Amino acid sequence: MKLKVGDKAPFFEGINQDEKIISLNDFNGKKVILYFYPKDNTPGCTAESCNLNDNYKYWLEKGFDVIGVSPDSANSHKKFADKFGFKFNLMADTKKEILKAYGAWGEKKLYGRTYMGVLRSTFIINEESIIEEIFEKVNTKEHTSQLIESLNL
Repeated sequence: MKLKVGDKAPFFEGINQDEKIISLNDFNGKKVILYFYPKDNTPGCTAESCNLNDNYKYWLEKGFDVIGVSPDSANSHKKFADKFGFKFNLMADTKKEILKAYGAWGEKKLYGRTYMGVLRSTFIINEESIIEEIFEKVNTKEHTSQLIESLNL
């Protein structure tokens, strides 16, 4: 089942880069930018994460928090977060449960080869845990601008 705007955001719980358990419930009453990315320390994922981090203060002022999710381990996330000074949570989804719940794990094609992988996407979740916006075509270098434009902020 594909999620759409207006759906209740699937519950998630997992560990972040500091091995602290976080869940969707921790963000009740806040808006959340939940973004799914393939791999720590790769060019596109680094550009996207750094863009959101560079604008993290702006997002907090607008009432949003940011959470990144990939199938990498908490240890990998810790190294990635420390290297670039990320101020937000990176969730380890090694079992791909959150990725699958949000439809961010699926079939991909590269050079004619088909394989399963992370479908880069971003979900805007409102204060009542309802999905307000879904981005399936992410501009990694200008993701903040892309979100601001679409959300009319």
